[in-house]
Amino acid sequence: MNDMLVLGIETTCDETAASVVRRLPDGRGEILSNEILSQIAEHARYGGVVPEIAARAHVDYLDKIIARAMAVAGVTFSELSGIAAAAGPGLIGGVLVGLTTAKGIALVTGKPLLAINHLEAHALSPRLTDGVPFPYLLLLVSGGHTQLVAVMGVGDYSRIGTTIDDAIGEAFDKAGKMLGLPYPGGPNVEAEAEKGNPERFDLPRPMHGRPEPNFSLSGLKTAIRIAADNIAPLSAQDVSDLCASFQAAVVDIIVERTRCGLRVFRERFGHPQALVVAGGVGANQSIRRALQRLAFEAGLRLVVPPPKLCTDNGAMIAWAGIERLSKNLIDDLHAPARARWPLDSKAEALVGSGRLGAKV
Repeated sequence: MNDMLVLGIETTCDETAASVVRRLPDGRGEILSNEILSQIAEHARYGGVVPEIAARAHVDYLDKIIARAMAVAGVTFSELSGIAAAAGPGLIGGVLVGLTTAKGIALVTGKPLLAINHLEAHALSPRLTDGVPFPYLLLLVSGGHTQLVAVMGVGDYSRIGTTIDDAIGEAFDKAGKMLGLPYPGGPNVEAEAEKGNPERFDLPRPMHGRPEPNFSLSGLKTAIRIAADNIAPLSAQDVSDLCASFQAAVVDIIVERTRCGLRVFRERFGHPQALVVAGGVGANQSIRRALQRLAFEAGLRLVVPPPKLCTDNGAMIAWAGIERLSKNLIDDLHAPARARWPLDSKAEALVGSGRLGAKV
């Protein structure tokens, strides 16, 4: 393999990020810089990400973040092998900022452009951190996505299961908001859960036992709202117990649905090389511990990138660019920005939100 050096740009949501990653001749990845500017403070007062504010922040900060990433890496644009940017899915205003910037750099430097699917970057990130061989089962859990995907190769993905309503990260954030916790809800729910009793509230485990490995979170959100309303006004201990009960339910759902996904993977594709977790929810320690036990029972290696590489970052975009560039999968300057971009383009859309009869 040839040595490759790629700049990665990520602007799909509320992190402005840039990174320089090198692939060494032996195939290993080396992160030379990974600069991330979070916009949490700008969005906290609204209880969620405001697309217009996010896009404006990307415009204001991206050039500086790229310059810093290049300086920390100690490389010049002429040394790069390619320019990679997340081209979707995501908030279209932010995606346009990052992709347009990448196109400008590619045009000026004459370097190849790599328009990256943000979900593919998550899917391939364990190959950067741990050198995981294909094929493997990916559990992608974030604020906007909850999927089980068979990762067969670069550009070769088969969706095994998905959520029929809300993403797990979204459910965490909404539960936190219902309970009066600061934004973002996910880390704050996890922190409160450490102080609570997970058995106090009997919350449902939607989709449990169903043969297709899909997820459903809307009923769980409704259940925690009803439980909170029934004992209002809430004490600090009530909030902690609700968070602990909610998190315990989510952990049970993830483990049971992933176990189902492993069965389907083996039926369709044979034995996976690993169970891989990617996306921001992968930073939750209770979820990690539960999946570690599941992987051990299944005789598999569990691979979870470090927390900073679970959330949105430029390093995963740069690495996906390296993976695609190595196969000469280069994009032209007309590559579109996409608000929606499924990882498995062949997967049938689920029929209706929350309908249990829907099929993968």
